Amino acid sequence: MKLFFDHNMSPAMARALRELFKGEHEITYLAEKFPRNISDIDWISNLSKEGLWVVISGDRRITRNRAEYHAFRNSNLIGLFLSQGLYKAPVIKQMERLLALWPVIQTVPATVQGGAMYELPIKSTKLRQLKI
Repeated sequence: MKLFFDHNMSPAMARALRELFKGEHEITYLAEKFPRNISDIDWISNLSKEGLWVVISGDRRITRNRAEYHAFRNSNLIGLFLSQGLYKAPVIKQMERLLALWPVIQTVPATVQGGAMYELPIKSTKLRQLKI
């Protein structure tokens, strides 16, 4: 699985997961791969050209901004967006939830097509698909 953390997520989480799953998954974050000031549409487009990536993001604006939404929906990316409560939670809680949901997250690339968007819940163990 290729996992990408958007600019509004802690790079430390990406680095920790990369060490934890070394050799199993490719895990990176925005500032490691692109200039920090890259627009959402540009990183979505560039990352999509590389194939199927799972994007972890707290930026729900992507799901509401018309241009960003259409860029994402027409991409080879799968979006896992933190629920509002999870996004506002401390990084340690976010990491705890990612690890708790890891078995489900790992199945996503094999079962979902690019352009799909899901919400990572703060309590449940199920991903909720965001409306199309």
